[in-house]
Amino acid sequence: MQQLLRSGLQPVRTVQRALALRQLAEGQAIRKVAANVGLTPKTVWLTSQRYQQGGLERALYERARPGKAALLDGPQRQRIVALVCGPPPEGRARWTVRLLAEEAVKRKLVPRVSRETVRILLENHDLKPWREKNVVRGNTG
Repeated sequence: MQQLLRSGLQPVRTVQRALALRQLAEGQAIRKVAANVGLTPKTVWLTSQRYQQGGLERALYERARPGKAALLDGPQRQRIVALVCGPPPEGRARWTVRLLAEEAVKRKLVPRVSRETVRILLENHDLKPWREKNVVRGNTG
């Protein structure tokens, strides 16, 4: 723990928990440790409980959170990107996010998709089909 506190950049939560554990080991009360470190008494107590149950690693670091499952899998994302790269439907000059979402469902590329999901997908691939590039070209004559 001393090495952790002396080393360079560490997450603030980790350092606070290490400081709290060190002060608890010195015999200070939970409320006093909480005031010294800038945590709530409950957080200090939970940190000490995690240390007793699982050791230093469990007390200092948070477990990974599962997060929400991705709405589109790899092949579905590829199909939508391929759709964007193709020509827009008849009567349209360019793709819009709303049009892409509707067309992806209509062509059965995905069972359902929202405009926001399509927007984020396009943003991640740096695609902006709704933009028209205006290029000024000189006379090459």
